[in-house]
Amino acid sequence: MAQRHHDPTDPTAVPADALAGYLRAQATEFLRALRTHRETGGAGGSAPLRAQSGAGDAGAEESTDAALALRRSARRISGTLHTFRPLLDADWSDSLRPELAWLSGTLGREHAYAARLDRLVTALNRLSGAAGFPTQAALPARSTATAASTVGSRPAGAERASGGGTPQAFKAPGEDLGTAGPDAGPAATPDRGSLTVGAAKAGALLDRRLTLARTRAHSAALQALGSSRFHAVADNVALLASEVPLSPTAATTDLRPLAAAAHDRLRDAVTGLPLHTAGHPYNAEALIHGLSPDTAPHPQDAPWHQVRLLLRLHRYALEVLHPEAVPVDVSLLAAGESLNRHRDASEAASAAASAARTPRIAPATAYALGILHADQRHEVEASRFAFQQSWQKGAVSTR
Repeated sequence: MAQRHHDPTDPTAVPADALAGYLRAQATEFLRALRTHRETGGAGGSAPLRAQSGAGDAGAEESTDAALALRRSARRISGTLHTFRPLLDADWSDSLRPELAWLSGTLGREHAYAARLDRLVTALNRLSGAAGFPTQAALPARSTATAASTVGSRPAGAERASGGGTPQAFKAPGEDLGTAGPDAGPAATPDRGSLTVGAAKAGALLDRRLTLARTRAHSAALQALGSSRFHAVADNVALLASEVPLSPTAATTDLRPLAAAAHDRLRDAVTGLPLHTAGHPYNAEALIHGLSPDTAPHPQDAPWHQVRLLLRLHRYALEVLHPEAVPVDVSLLAAGESLNRHRDASEAASAAASAARTPRIAPATAYALGILHADQRHEVEASRFAFQQSWQKGAVSTR
């Protein structure tokens, strides 16, 4: 794409100084978050991990927030280097960007596993009629009609059984009392009854798998933050906070065409979404793939994940063009929220399907996991529909 050079007489042109100022500000936020993380001892993480380390709740929460702020700044710097690459020193930009992507991914995994476990156990509680986690009471629930239609689905069969206790936070109605208590609700239908039998062990299995993954992700993040690789990234960001290595032509180049190109890539990706297949209210092909022995990511989800990435890059470009305040675009915000829910539901469905492939689990447990997988794939389809509605309400502006 031909670069548009800055015309000093054009009052609407955005010079490279805006790009340098944005990158310096994000680098400063990165260094501030890093200092906070070090001062709090890097003890952030999920509740079980905090209990093991003996860290105080306040310090652990502050450390967790600092790690999230580190990740947020790293994403913005990396995305900005990608969008405005022609205005930056190419060798420097190309070497720093993948390192920032590595750091962002490493820091995000623990939070992702914790959120996935919360989402799946909340869905299991809702589908089986059990009481949810106390901390999840405020989470929105889907309609009874939707849950009932989901429960009517049949998952793939499963192997035979193993043990697995019932986690304290997950109880099937009346499970510990021998009989259903007064809050157990109406008598369960045969399908709901079958789900209730396996839901507790399914919850225990998911808790074991995802807590283990979360613990490993926590350890990996701590190791990464103490590694020489991270120190090299931090040194580069520290230099960026004082001096941005711009290209020789940056001073005469307008930022708006590069930001517009980011929007065009987003628009083209949305146009290419497989709406003819993935837009159906109930996508049976998605369920068949998710419950098959194939453990590869769902092929229908990849284009939507790409759109989510491009939407983020577009939003970062707007932040560069409007350093004081990004124009509020309700359609853009709603579209981004829909794609976030799509990503969360897609990954939760994959986790449920992966757990259902565990050898020697009880048929009732596999049944509950299959219902849970179907429920999350319904959420994927609902998120796609919501995205379409938000996107079509108005064009995303690059002003």
